[in-house]
Amino acid sequence: MKTTISNDVLSAAVAAVRSQRPLVHNITNYVVMNNSANALLAIGASPVMAHWEDEMEEMTAIAGALVINIGTLDSGWLSGMKAAGMAASRRGTPIVLDPVGAGATSQRTAAVVELIELCRPTIIRGNGSEIMTVASAWSKHLGSSEQDDKEAAKSKGVDSSASSDDAVQAAIRLAQQTGAVVVISGATDYITDGKVVHTVEGGDEIMTAVTGMGCTATALTGAFAAVCKDPMTAAVAAMAVMSSAGEKAAAQARGSGSMQMHFLDELYNLTEL
Repeated sequence: MKTTISNDVLSAAVAAVRSQRPLVHNITNYVVMNNSANALLAIGASPVMAHWEDEMEEMTAIAGALVINIGTLDSGWLSGMKAAGMAASRRGTPIVLDPVGAGATSQRTAAVVELIELCRPTIIRGNGSEIMTVASAWSKHLGSSEQDDKEAAKSKGVDSSASSDDAVQAAIRLAQQTGAVVVISGATDYITDGKVVHTVEGGDEIMTAVTGMGCTATALTGAFAAVCKDPMTAAVAAMAVMSSAGEKAAAQARGSGSMQMHFLDELYNLTEL
């Protein structure tokens, strides 16, 4: 695992999560709820999975961070996401948005634009195709005419058809236009605030064969955002933890099933980077 922020800073972030045990409110998809909750527990955070619109105001009031993941989207969940996002925004609670499958359908892309406009997320994390699509859609929403439609990479369902390298310029522009820190997951992870670009290298290719690894990265980002004053540090720490645990787990795994088990074990036993 290699990163452009010092290991001392990142290890301090891990220690802060373990000591503060932040409550991370997740509005996430059915596929990954168990994975995300277990990953948060393993790193030392406290997860809650709640999407009922009527309880969003109270739930958001006690959370250290809000994670919004649109993987299994419907109109009811979208209403809950908007309610939670606006409540968190009013309180200054960090919001992490995962635009799962943006670009696969027009409805998903429109939902992400609406969530950004209403909630102003602190961090946006996605794969290359998702970030390129969101950057293009947000530019169009702002009335910008300088972006080429070809930049909006088509998603293969929730999988990326573009590498993280392809999406760096789109991520920089999206960060500049939204004020969010933007994270691109891939063989190399890129994290930018529109001015500085940090990288995290490592992990293992077998991670792509385990469902919900990207969503796990988003959930962990919420844990670090809850304890780190700087969103860039939070985002880099989350991706570094994913990379380090992924590398160590892959060295022991016999396949994707044991990879998932070993990954959680490595998160649980991780104390420094």
